[in-house]
Amino acid sequence: MANDGSPSVPPRPLHSAQAVDVASASNFRAFQMLHLHLDLRVEFGLPGPGPGSRGLSGTAVLELRCLVPEGATELRLDSHPCLEVTAAALRRQRPGLEEPPSEPVPFHTEPFSHYGQALCVALPQPCPAGERFQLLLTYRVGEGPGVCWLAPEQTAGKKKPFVYTQGQAVLNRAFFPCFDTPAVKCKYSALIEVPDGFTAVMSANTWEKRGPNKFFFQMCHPIPSYLIALAIGDLVSAEVGPRSRVWAEPCLIEAAKEEYNGVIEEFLATGEKLFGPYLWGRYDLLFMPPSFPFGGMENPCLTFVTPCLLAGDRSLADVIIHEISHSWFGNLVTNANWGEFWLNEGFTMYAQRRISTVLFGVDPDDTYNETPYEKGFCFVSYLAHLVGDQDQFDNFLKAYVNEFKFQSILAEDFLEFYLEYFPELKKKNVESIPGFEFDRWLNTPGWPPYLPDLSPGDLLMKPAEELAQLWVAKELDMKAIEAVAISSWKTYQLVYFLDKILQKSPLPPGNVKTLGETYPKISNSQNAELRLRWGQIVLKNDHQEDFWKVKAFLQSQGKQKYTLPLYHAMMAGSKVAQTLAKETFEATAPQLHSNVVNYVQQIVAPKGN
Repeated sequence: MANDGSPSVPPRPLHSAQAVDVASASNFRAFQMLHLHLDLRVEFGLPGPGPGSRGLSGTAVLELRCLVPEGATELRLDSHPCLEVTAAALRRQRPGLEEPPSEPVPFHTEPFSHYGQALCVALPQPCPAGERFQLLLTYRVGEGPGVCWLAPEQTAGKKKPFVYTQGQAVLNRAFFPCFDTPAVKCKYSALIEVPDGFTAVMSANTWEKRGPNKFFFQMCHPIPSYLIALAIGDLVSAEVGPRSRVWAEPCLIEAAKEEYNGVIEEFLATGEKLFGPYLWGRYDLLFMPPSFPFGGMENPCLTFVTPCLLAGDRSLADVIIHEISHSWFGNLVTNANWGEFWLNEGFTMYAQRRISTVLFGVDPDDTYNETPYEKGFCFVSYLAHLVGDQDQFDNFLKAYVNEFKFQSILAEDFLEFYLEYFPELKKKNVESIPGFEFDRWLNTPGWPPYLPDLSPGDLLMKPAEELAQLWVAKELDMKAIEAVAISSWKTYQLVYFLDKILQKSPLPPGNVKTLGETYPKISNSQNAELRLRWGQIVLKNDHQEDFWKVKAFLQSQGKQKYTLPLYHAMMAGSKVAQTLAKETFEATAPQLHSNVVNYVQQIVAPKGN
């Protein structure tokens, strides 16, 4: 019987139970990970090794159960050379002992790949199948790919340092020893000690302050290791809904509150109508320092996002619908290995578009999209097209999430469930329609055989295209231009218009100056998507009086998606533009993420020149 008195249904056997993960050095099939506890202290010191250097140090306690029928003699975990384990101890359950003693055990590391190594722990007596035990690892991590240290000048407030972790895809093995595979999910808790004046936040559903400098976190739902995330800095929060708050540095908190007050709840409630209950409790947003190189990371209960979303007019607020959609697709139902990444992203793209369509009537992405997740989205759209009824397919998605929640699956698990749910499609053998075979979708490179109908977007895009054409004329027809009222256009229509202008650039002399004067809403915008494109247009047309706007934008943020295209455009432009690139990079390099610095360096001063 289940806890609620209903007869318990045995869980369906999953193909993913046998799936291998070539990205993991661990023997994660030999043990069940029941719980992880981190007890860490952060020190903001100097970069690099040596005394007084910055680092996280403390213990990781892994609670495990042996699954090997003949018993196990070795536990292999994913680790990284930057993570220095100094002691390992085993705590085995002994009858009659409340707190069993811990005994030191030998361990060593073995090379695995450029992104990690194996930590091999010898079990002195073979561990019988079914036995539960705890492994205590004392370790320290300083500079490495999983833990990102920011100097004060890389933050918005410029006063205090900041540290955050980034686990996806295989980087959390450089934060704590683990089974670093999405096939394994476990609950976790953490006690984090910080210096005076700092706040710690984590991807956990409960947190509490313990004394002046300690924070305790608990995640009561099982999650894969890549979703365990930590950030420590000068952080404050503000409530923006019944189950949401925004976190940010003090200088950004008012802007964050203004931008997202009441907005998140609307997105969550729409997601719940479509895909079933939001099971994570809270949905908080952490606005990262400007040097954060990504758009967002969907850590459960606490999404990390770029401050570029703070446009001041809510024009980019709906960007977080993608991260919210991950609460069901990716975080709740997870790809069992990274080869099946489309299960996370293809479904999330579909879910994002369903939420947008319900809320806004038409989905911006119907008109314009260039994400790398399109093939998975097209496949999900094709499956919806086979069903032929949107409500029925929405109900199927709800059932899919409910069936596989808190589990990691493969495409076969999902497709078997789809055909069981729609037996009439199974009878028609839809999985082997010539040219549309499910197998071909998943395993053949190149464009998918079915593209969703994007015609609803044409009505919105046609005026943008016609307007762009007017701006190419040598003699501008200002009457026709002014007859097009762009004041009601949404961000994605303006973006489409500017992309068309960029494609047609360079425009006849003087046209870009007039364009900027005609549409100050575009040329003086604080919206990052518009600032990027205005900068590219300015550079392509060598409109030097607006070059300062390019520099100002690059000084205000360090997101890879905006920074690299502008450096490419400067280096492809005039001598003045190239000088601007070098001067701007010199001025901003200290505030950029180290990966972004390396990329920009290759653009500005490529080797071999």
